[in-house]
Amino acid sequence: MEHLWAPWRAEYILSSDKGGCFLCEKPKEDHDAANFILHRGISNFIILNSFPYNPGHLLISPYRHVGSLDALTDDEAREHFQLIKLGLKVLTNVTKPAGFNMGMNLGKVSGAGLDDHIHTHMVPRWQGDTNFMAVTSDTKVVSEGLAATYQKLKAGLQNLL
Repeated sequence: MEHLWAPWRAEYILSSDKGGCFLCEKPKEDHDAANFILHRGISNFIILNSFPYNPGHLLISPYRHVGSLDALTDDEAREHFQLIKLGLKVLTNVTKPAGFNMGMNLGKVSGAGLDDHIHTHMVPRWQGDTNFMAVTSDTKVVSEGLAATYQKLKAGLQNLL
């Protein structure tokens, strides 16, 4: 049996028992860099996914705890899409991906880890980012740490604003 040493996964496993909503809690704190909040809008924000599929995996979320798209106000929905466009622009400029996976998991059965606070996933993709690890051992290798990704994207975002 092969073992993959990934001690950072313990934080994810233990966080699922904490309860609460990280998309509500993190923006209330005054620690954007520590919480990997890249940008704050009026009613939505951009945050790095702490347990990414790829480096630069972003979440766009409303501040308000809302579980369905139709519960968003028109202003919240409009800004949500504007931040998706901003996220695409900064990821394209800074990380130069070949493509993106984007979407929402609405409801627990869709795979939503947090099913009562909507958010959009933006996952940059590169040719060859799926390799033998995912195919043969159902393991994903993320090649860059969150802090390094955050610093690069934050600097790139400052150049756009």
